[in-house]
Amino acid sequence: MKWILFLGALVGTAWGTQTFAGDQVLRVEPCNTDQVGLLKQLEAQESLRLDFWRFPSYPNRLVDVQVPFSCLQAVKVFLESHHVKYSVLIEDVQAMVDEEAQEMELNQRSERNRNGFNFAAYHPLDSIYRAMDDIVAQHPQLMSKVQIGESYEKRPLNVLKFSTGGTDRPAIWIDAGIHAREWVTQATALWTANKIACDYGKDPVLTSVLNSMDIFLLPVANPDGYVFSHTKNRMWRKTRSKVPGSSCVGVDPNRNWDAGFGGPGASSNPCSDSYHGPSANSEAEVRSIVEFIKSHGNVKAFISIHSYSQLMMYPYGYKCSSPKDHQELDEVVKEATSALASLYGTQYKVGPICSVIYQASGGSIDWSYDYGIKYSFAFELRDTGRHGFLLPANQIVPTAEETWLGLKTTMEYVQTHPY
Repeated sequence: MKWILFLGALVGTAWGTQTFAGDQVLRVEPCNTDQVGLLKQLEAQESLRLDFWRFPSYPNRLVDVQVPFSCLQAVKVFLESHHVKYSVLIEDVQAMVDEEAQEMELNQRSERNRNGFNFAAYHPLDSIYRAMDDIVAQHPQLMSKVQIGESYEKRPLNVLKFSTGGTDRPAIWIDAGIHAREWVTQATALWTANKIACDYGKDPVLTSVLNSMDIFLLPVANPDGYVFSHTKNRMWRKTRSKVPGSSCVGVDPNRNWDAGFGGPGASSNPCSDSYHGPSANSEAEVRSIVEFIKSHGNVKAFISIHSYSQLMMYPYGYKCSSPKDHQELDEVVKEATSALASLYGTQYKVGPICSVIYQASGGSIDWSYDYGIKYSFAFELRDTGRHGFLLPANQIVPTAEETWLGLKTTMEYVQTHPY
């Protein structure tokens, strides 16, 4: 513990500028429960400002952590002194952030010149919302835009509805970007929206699904956080709500659902990236989705898209026992990830959240499953850590293409297995 206190004293105020010059991402490999405990102690030290891209959970489970330059050497010495194995995954986080920003700027110039949207690039929120409007305008017989609520900072939560008519039809819900910094998810969701719009009537599986079911797609579930990740802090994860009694801002919206709320894997510390919030559904973004799902009344599948790690999971996260539909859900994720892998060979791990990654309370698909939506799944898209949240834009379309095969397989299963 002396080491940890010493490390805390090394951190200055530079982090507040949201620059990451010299920051590294370390891949840490704890080999026993004592080493996992050491990493959790490090995580609890606010003054360190460590950013865990993958949280410590079990022995022999990889942990990725961004370490500020100001305490990098001391953290490494701490790990070495406790015989915790690590390697450098990303040499300079800021260099990757700068490269990504330059690519975005070049793309925006190019789009202005050719007056078209590039699905193979990352975009700010306004561009995404305009692209959503454009897709709806091009396919008015199939699509509409539904505002289901607004964020803490009063940005609209816009859902794309795909429907071939009828009322009270069974529906599939898909959301992306609930964690702001997971940019490949918002990009994948927008590509998927365009794919659905263009392939209806051509793809027999999709056409069959949409002839009997509606699809609701929310490409940006956390718009405030997404804007902040573009303008202030590329690594921002949470919402932007004010936390009473704290100078820290935001809640982890995937720890805020009424499913084991406040339990293991969620933090009561408002400064933590996994802070669960003052109460279940305290976040406007979460509350809006919950109210929409409840008001619809006939949602048969709930799919949430995250990054990174290449996983497809089902409940539970807030507890480590299997859901009653364990065998069937396992069959679905295996079929879906097999279809996904058929395109580029991308390998996914599958299973319940608690065993595949870690115990995490207050998650969306746990809530949806307990609410009665049997087919509740979460994707964690590319990659496995080489780039992490900074996945290069040239991987957006390949990621979206393979994910679409997994999504389509899942939707077909849901359609052909009514309950």
